Amino acid sequence: MDNLPIMQVLPELIHILRSSRAAVLIAEPGAGKTTATPPAFLNEPWLEGKSILMLEPRRLAARSAAVFMSAALGESVGQTVGYRMRMDTKVSKNTRIVVVTEGVLTRMLQSDPSLGDVGLLIFDEFHERSLHADLGLALALEAQSVLREDLRILIMSATLDGDRVSDFLGGVPVVDCPGRTYPVETIYAPASGNLPLEKQASAAVRRALAEQSGDILLFLPGEREIRRTQRELELSMLPDSTVLRPLYGQLSQELQNSAVAAAVQGQRKVVLATSIAETSLTIQGVSTVIDTGLRRTQVFSPRTGMPRLETVPVSKASADQRRGRAGRTAPGVCYRLWSQEEHHRLPEDNVPEIMETDLAQLALELAVWGVRDPAALQWLDAPPAAPFAQGAALLRQLGALDARGAITPHGRSMAALGAHPRVAHMLLRALELGAAPLACRLAALLGERDPFRGPATLDCDLTLRVESLLRYEHSAADAGGVDPAALRVIQRESRNFLQQLLTVGSATATHPLSSPERHSLSSPERQSPSTLDRLSMSSPVDLSLIGLLLSFAYPDRIGQKRGEGAFVLSGGRGAAMSKGQPLERSHYIVAAAVDDKVTQGKIMLAAALEETQLLEYHADNITEAAEVYWDPESSSVKARSRTMLGSLVLKETSHNRPTPEEIEEVLLKVIAEKGLDVLPWEKGVQQLRQRMMFMHALRKDWPEMSDEALIGSLDMWLKPFLQGMRSLRDLNRVPLSRALEGMLNWNQRQMLDKEAPTHITVPSGSRVPVDYENPSAPVLAVRLQEMFGQVNTPMLGGGRIAVVLHLLSPARRPMQVTSDLASFWRSTYFEVKKDLKGRYPKHYWPDDPLQAIPTNRTRPVK
Repeated sequence: MDNLPIMQVLPELIHILRSSRAAVLIAEPGAGKTTATPPAFLNEPWLEGKSILMLEPRRLAARSAAVFMSAALGESVGQTVGYRMRMDTKVSKNTRIVVVTEGVLTRMLQSDPSLGDVGLLIFDEFHERSLHADLGLALALEAQSVLREDLRILIMSATLDGDRVSDFLGGVPVVDCPGRTYPVETIYAPASGNLPLEKQASAAVRRALAEQSGDILLFLPGEREIRRTQRELELSMLPDSTVLRPLYGQLSQELQNSAVAAAVQGQRKVVLATSIAETSLTIQGVSTVIDTGLRRTQVFSPRTGMPRLETVPVSKASADQRRGRAGRTAPGVCYRLWSQEEHHRLPEDNVPEIMETDLAQLALELAVWGVRDPAALQWLDAPPAAPFAQGAALLRQLGALDARGAITPHGRSMAALGAHPRVAHMLLRALELGAAPLACRLAALLGERDPFRGPATLDCDLTLRVESLLRYEHSAADAGGVDPAALRVIQRESRNFLQQLLTVGSATATHPLSSPERHSLSSPERQSPSTLDRLSMSSPVDLSLIGLLLSFAYPDRIGQKRGEGAFVLSGGRGAAMSKGQPLERSHYIVAAAVDDKVTQGKIMLAAALEETQLLEYHADNITEAAEVYWDPESSSVKARSRTMLGSLVLKETSHNRPTPEEIEEVLLKVIAEKGLDVLPWEKGVQQLRQRMMFMHALRKDWPEMSDEALIGSLDMWLKPFLQGMRSLRDLNRVPLSRALEGMLNWNQRQMLDKEAPTHITVPSGSRVPVDYENPSAPVLAVRLQEMFGQVNTPMLGGGRIAVVLHLLSPARRPMQVTSDLASFWRSTYFEVKKDLKGRYPKHYWPDDPLQAIPTNRTRPVK
């Protein structure tokens, strides 16, 4: 270790942490930060009697770091250095350095918020920004500020923005350490044509074997791609000295060690690895890296309502990390299976998981900590409000939180399982029913890729998958249409789920958390440890419970048939399955996976649910409600009683007893939705509304008469006139003039008749109606001859607004439009007169219109 670059800066870092509570270490790949930093603090006085806890995001990296540090101390793992991870722990009373994975750190903080026996908490590879790393740091900072001022926190990374993290921590020191890397040549080698990934990768491996020396590290997105590429390479003509070594998290320890160790002399090793090999691990002998440019990341999936692994392009930072693996011990080469132009379009860095994943798990962990609002903690990137609220709402539906948002005993059991809250709730409810082995298989099926392949994937029935898994477990047969490798992974995960469930179940059986819940047949609190011990994956399973168990995980995805393979889900949305599936005959289903890319979701995985199961086990969520509603078919208000589960109508009974107030409220809502045109707007009513609009334009204390304003105040001006009405036809009887006039006080009514009259009497004696359609410019359309003798334009609004005169011919065609009658008589009348006299010679066209007798006849009566 003495020649590692990190050794040059460790004295500075040790000195900083003697007086500072936190620091940031930026160390390039190959510097040795992961394995050399923790032991450097073992003899520090401030650490006396306490341990070092280091968070390592990946299980393989955590185990390898513990092994390496133990070997450097001449010990075996579990002595001075140990590790803790899900289903695997090696520590002893003498352990001073414990490498933990993410879920373990969260559990440790929740069980002992002060971390009383920990002196230094290290977050390694923090640039990966996993949800649990961000959560762990937020909890640790609160513990440090409230309970443990002496707790040291060290953030370590190769690519992190150190200044930003330093500012976040209050301006703590940042130590930079260069890595020990050699030059790496980058070769962009995009594939020609649309070849499958395994063919692109195997071709690149064969090229590298021919062009380069030394061992090769090939980055692939996941286990499936690794196995496919390995098969492709095994079928190709590789040199006899070539050995293929897969490397991913679920491999056995022996195979992982084989991939990391140096190749046997005379052999060339090709390591097929996931992103697990990006950081923390040193793979001996690698001088060539082949990067497919893809990675798996956890993204919230609306299909399953849970986080799901998706394949996405790497960021530039990740690509540089991978490239650096080729220059650890000598100059190297990196083949990138994309173009340089594509590289420029890659994101600079990975998006923090907290910004794009489902936050139900985070909401649960915070509730265990005692926090309901994430704003109470410090976050490098705060959880988005809307996804967090959605996650908390789901937890309340699952019974993990009470109405106030506080954790329930059931929620604590869910958190202890460490699974997604949907799955955890299903497993605990299954334990009550004695159906834990079946639920564990379902949990694994939901979390892993679909074992069906080819045409078999068209059938969405999850029961068929369980049956295939049971056959595989019994005989390990490779049934047609089923991927046996996927079934192996599901079988392994099923066992892990059961082991964890039995551990939590035994704890609650020995130390009861609460009284039995709801309609449980036999809650975990009432089951004895001996009963739980008899459960195993070989226990009998009842396939008729699959739909019920799924309904515990997806209470918002219970579907009710509405015909032609379509279902309405209890959460309110619609979904449909492909035509011709047996499940479409089921009256109720539970949709475990729904493709949301189309307007009506496509059901990808589901199971039938018996109505008796629904009524018994979801009774607490079933409501009875009387509803007064609008019936579109009869265009009238009706009443009914409904038995509801979310948006599902389980039972409906009509009745005819709505109160007048309920009817009026429905009518008002219908008018607001359909618009004011459903009301009887006769000509006189329209003019009244326009006159009132005219007055509102002059005086703002008058009521506003726009559609928006009238709809917004229906309950004030219209509701009193709806008594006894129930249908659209009845609305024709609404006394609309009275309703509008009711909006005015007595003075306003007098003013309306005076300043916005319905008619104006013109010189001929005719009462001519005023058109107020344009409130800013009312129109008086009158025959020109009837205005003889009137000098000025008639005025409205208390003399403020001149009407717009449409002066008509004897045939009532507009001849002139003016708001200045006096000017018309002086300048325009004589030209108009010539035209009119020629067309209407029998009519009266005087030379002096102001001295002429007005008439509504052909000629004035003498």
